Amino acid sequence: MDPSVVLTDGLTDGLPSFVTDVERSREALGVGFPQCVRFGELLVAHGEERGLIGPRELPRLWTRHIVNSAAVARYLPATGLVADVGSGAGLPGIVLASMRPGLGFHLIEPMERRCAWLREVVDALGLDNVEVYQRQAQELHGSQQYVAVTARAVAALDKLLRWTWPLVEPGGALLAMKGQRAAEEVEAASAALRKLKAGSVEVHEVDVLGDGDLTRVVEVHRKG
Repeated sequence: MDPSVVLTDGLTDGLPSFVTDVERSREALGVGFPQCVRFGELLVAHGEERGLIGPRELPRLWTRHIVNSAAVARYLPATGLVADVGSGAGLPGIVLASMRPGLGFHLIEPMERRCAWLREVVDALGLDNVEVYQRQAQELHGSQQYVAVTARAVAALDKLLRWTWPLVEPGGALLAMKGQRAAEEVEAASAALRKLKAGSVEVHEVDVLGDGDLTRVVEVHRKG
């Protein structure tokens, strides 16, 4: 990590230009706002060159990717250990860990270079509630379970269920960030949901910034 990349304390003024909708973003991200700003700076500086963020995504990095990740936070439990499967650049795992310091997070990512990035970010942001696992989710079946498992843009819901369901502890939930076709994915996964004897399934539409741009979170409960 570049020694000049250091998280500053009490970040209030001089926000980088990519941070928009500042007051609403502060409200959405809560205590995680300063760390999420720093996370954004790291992604702007290194994300494209390291193959984490495409050049077309940089102009909308803040609202579409970072603040958008906050949509999941309201459905997380108060305590326990959370897994973020297919963490990639750290979305939503890094954002959620910044927002919810009382929860533990395991960022599960199979690619070595992405895991190296995640560890650098964890170190730069001082996130002591995060561990990075260079694994496929399936490799943790039978050895790890979590109160919640999150995933963003990883796979269709039926496939995602096969990969993640053994990681969800009884009484826990899978929280999958999905696009406009979230309800269709739930319908397509109905056979898998029945086979797994899943509990309730809800599609939450979250307007994170209050601007009418909806984020959909599919919440699949596992019976206790």
